[in-house]
Amino acid sequence: MPGSSSQPEAWILAIGNELLIGRIVDTNSAWLARRLTFLGFRVRRIIKVPDSLEDIVEEMRRGLGRARVIITTGGLGPTYDDKTLEAVAEALGRPLELNPKALKMVEEFYSKKNLPLTPEREKMARLPKGSKPLPNPAGAAPGVLVEHNGVMVVSLPGVPAEMEAIFDNYVVPELKKIAPPMALWECSTVIEGVPESGLAPVLEELARRNPSAYIKSHPKGHEVLGPILDVRVLASAPSEEEAKRLAESISEKIASEAERLGGKVTKRSCGHPD
Repeated sequence: MPGSSSQPEAWILAIGNELLIGRIVDTNSAWLARRLTFLGFRVRRIIKVPDSLEDIVEEMRRGLGRARVIITTGGLGPTYDDKTLEAVAEALGRPLELNPKALKMVEEFYSKKNLPLTPEREKMARLPKGSKPLPNPAGAAPGVLVEHNGVMVVSLPGVPAEMEAIFDNYVVPELKKIAPPMALWECSTVIEGVPESGLAPVLEELARRNPSAYIKSHPKGHEVLGPILDVRVLASAPSEEEAKRLAESISEKIASEAERLGGKVTKRSCGHPD
């Protein structure tokens, strides 16, 4: 991951027993990590946590001592095992309280379906004191944002469509206020005939010399019988011109070293990361 000490640190906590028993694949964390990286944050932890108050509080407190941003996904629903907001409140040392704006959001969602506001549904509007509820365009549970001692804590639903909608519409504008100026440029170099282990020392040295670039090889063939590598370089810099120059320079060095090792570059491409 591109990064330097000047980049604010972000942690992602994916909450839910279903993630830990393999019933559901955690696609949310990968999506968030990429979005956070593109916004200029260094994602230093992605942690899967069970629906346990004690475990969530433990990881939240660890993050509060290190991260500038902590994003949780999952555990905002109406059932007994949705404990995220209770855990956030405990970790921050704040009481849970009924938030009028959040309550209105929940009420409006269920009124459109001609459903009553039960105590279980009202639970989704009980937020840590001082929180800001974030509208959920795709579901019932509001997202939650709270600032605490210089740390932005954001809690999002676990349903991907809901999580993504809240993040893009309401979290990104808040993150941009604290994100450093950042541009990204990515290059891909496809190499045949060089085992990943053979190119590894080259990539390690280039990574050491270029801390604001993330260099990673992706094997596509057999390590010995038919090695094919897709080597990606993701460079970050204050301007697009600098990021482009850095990524393309590293990519050229990789191609040159691969050819020196007897390999053949079959494809090179550069551009904005997808």
